[in-house]
Amino acid sequence: MAATADQRFPEPGLELVVSGWAVSSPFGLGRAGFAEGLRSGRRAVAPVDPALWPVPYAEAGLIPGFDIREVLGRKGTRSMDRVTGIAVATVGMLLADYGRSLAADPEATGLVLGTSGSVQSIMDFTRDALTGEKPYLVDPAAFPNTVMNCPTGQSAIRHCLKGPNVTVSGGAATALLALQYAARLLRGGHATALLAGAAEEFSVQRARLERAAEHGGDEPEPLGEGAALFLLEQGAAARAAGREVLATVLGSRFRAFQDPDRAGAALERCVVDLLAGAGVLADDVALVVPGGSPGLLGKQEDAALAGVAGVRRFVRPLLGDATAASAAFQLAAVLAEREDRPELADRLALVTAVDRDGTVGATLLRLN
Repeated sequence: MAATADQRFPEPGLELVVSGWAVSSPFGLGRAGFAEGLRSGRRAVAPVDPALWPVPYAEAGLIPGFDIREVLGRKGTRSMDRVTGIAVATVGMLLADYGRSLAADPEATGLVLGTSGSVQSIMDFTRDALTGEKPYLVDPAAFPNTVMNCPTGQSAIRHCLKGPNVTVSGGAATALLALQYAARLLRGGHATALLAGAAEEFSVQRARLERAAEHGGDEPEPLGEGAALFLLEQGAAARAAGREVLATVLGSRFRAFQDPDRAGAALERCVVDLLAGAGVLADDVALVVPGGSPGLLGKQEDAALAGVAGVRRFVRPLLGDATAASAAFQLAAVLAEREDRPELADRLALVTAVDRDGTVGATLLRLN
């Protein structure tokens, strides 16, 4: 989408802000339950019913009672898988709370969603092709679920978002990558507003694969699920529409590592470059929300952040390993903390992520 002559799209260098958010988490659907759960320190990971979830885990962080048809209705949900339902529901909550004025220009509003897709859908479809009487006698309605961008596309179709539609995947750093991608689209003049965030599902096949994966010798954590979406737009546009500026995005940095022993050095370089680019000092940071991985990667992250000031907040022990949605929950925790602590106004918050597949990332926000 090219910028029009009247320059309605943001120009490079303009202030990009978060002016809304929505979350579906093991604390329930909505911001209030999420904020209350964090405030109380309540652990939302709970025993799973083995009759419903025959998985090699005793506990998981499930969205309580989440049923796609009960939340979204029967129309258009017959073949919808869990991650798509979670994404569609969360996008709907965000638009219901903040997006009325966006409906006037749907072609300028888009979605950047981070997700790993649905391994359950992929493996179920493959199984049907291998075990059916004929390989092509599969349910064609189930095929779209096997494509990673299905949650993003279905969310846009259901909620009439006609702007850029992008799917991003990057493990624990997924939401930070999605936010950075959305910022680039806005600065490039491809939209006036973007919903950016990430979603993850709990499933039998994901649980089995995660249990068998390499965890550096550590016992696998309970898995979590959910989504968090953020409304990203130009500050002037948010204020003109009467939306409160919750935070200003000052930037993000990402690096790769091959040896887990080098993860900390890679993340530290990200943080140093990020703070320098924003013209601030490590002592200026008031709030830090790390990924909080267990074992070696967690120790590497702690070492990388040793020189950064600020109160630490951890959400992973409360919600489980949400994989693609991990950093989305961390960003949501920053906004929830700001609501609880007025003294954080005009202070800096840092969110970091370390993924076992070799990606580190950091995002810096100025809270309003």
